[in-house]
Amino acid sequence: MGRTIRFMETILRDGQQSQIATRMPIDDMLPVLEDLDSCGLYALEVWGGATFDSCLRYLNEDPWERLRTIRSHVKNAKLQMLLRGQNLLGYRNYADDVVEEFVKKSVENGIDVLRIFDALNDTRNLKTSIRAAKEAGGEVQAAICYTTSDVHTIRYFTSLATEMERAGADSICIKDMAGVLTPEVAYELVGEIKAATDLPVQVHTHGTAGIGQMTYLKAVEAGADIIDTCLSPLAEGTSQPCTESMAIVLDGLGYETGLDVDKLDVIAKHFAGVRDRFLADGGLNPKVLEVEPKALLYKVPGGMLSNMISNLTDLGALDRYNEVLAEVPRVRAELGYPPLVTPLSQMVGSQALMNVLSGERYKVVPKEIKDYVHGMYGRPPVTISKEVRKLIIGDDEVITSRPADLLEPELPKAREEIGMYAKSEEDVLSYALFPEQARDFLGRREDPFYDVPVQEVEVTIDVA
Repeated sequence: MGRTIRFMETILRDGQQSQIATRMPIDDMLPVLEDLDSCGLYALEVWGGATFDSCLRYLNEDPWERLRTIRSHVKNAKLQMLLRGQNLLGYRNYADDVVEEFVKKSVENGIDVLRIFDALNDTRNLKTSIRAAKEAGGEVQAAICYTTSDVHTIRYFTSLATEMERAGADSICIKDMAGVLTPEVAYELVGEIKAATDLPVQVHTHGTAGIGQMTYLKAVEAGADIIDTCLSPLAEGTSQPCTESMAIVLDGLGYETGLDVDKLDVIAKHFAGVRDRFLADGGLNPKVLEVEPKALLYKVPGGMLSNMISNLTDLGALDRYNEVLAEVPRVRAELGYPPLVTPLSQMVGSQALMNVLSGERYKVVPKEIKDYVHGMYGRPPVTISKEVRKLIIGDDEVITSRPADLLEPELPKAREEIGMYAKSEEDVLSYALFPEQARDFLGRREDPFYDVPVQEVEVTIDVA
């Protein structure tokens, strides 16, 4: 009997986030939840990332209720979520009281494993969420955001893994959000982390550049314990490598996967119908299924490429796509080589676009980039040069402390502001993370007249 390789299925979270912008409603999941639970999968990724925002903003769903519903049907597989450290599920640092309560409630409502990462690999931004997860009885998977640069060496990432182990991680994830982890580097990196720590290693990649399955095979050969895959209807392209294919290949090579391929096929047929519906209504753009070898050159995640194309199309400047693409690595280098993962991927992409379209580099700088250079997101992998810093924030000082240390508790104010509509602490947390979206959702839920535009009423009264 060969070594056991476990699978985490991503179709309910990252698979659908990568392919259909996280627009899959709970009704598309319900018919196969129990089958997913009984086909031998180690874990299901079901929450976190963009799911929370999308539930409130686009699907008119309570994300907490979605989690509870999934938990009620899934008894064997672990439920996993993606958490952006001090950013939680948003795009800024939240105060420690919000982080602690959100993590606690995530575990209480059904999450077993929290994959926690920081966009800058700044472990200071992981400490509160790791501590809160352990106190709540959750399993902590600390994630290394994999990227490439002169400083992002095997030694750098291995040192990061040992630091995460000391911080309390139960396992390590190599998170390759751009699909640029090559097979030979995966083999070396997994081997070094396995040698340096006593923790299980999970590998996450995307099929964007067309090398994902090869990367997984070499990672498994080097000792990886778990791989992230997606069922075939929403696999490959900007999503993860295909679950069924990897299971068949690894079984053929003598590994034990424990997966019921026949049951996987039944589940895949259900999601094929879901995929076809999204294809028909335009929710699934076939371009996300294409292989983009340029990802290996520019290290740009597939979702970032899609956003860039969309933004340039809206601006009538799609002919400048290659210029913007070439500007991305230049901006990234000048900003200290941040990994291109949310929210830094969007920020670097926006700055590259503005540099090209404005005709003068850093003539227009978004607030988020200024905050980043001020140190409000954490410590960049490489110190930003004085010249670039001056271009962006002038002579302003840069903070060197943990950014969240500067934040006052936020929950008391949130409870007061949303008290009219909040029925639970979970409602308050939804509001704390996404005030506008949560207020609209909770307002519609509690007040049949909520849809009357408040500002319009005020204007009418003023005129009278």
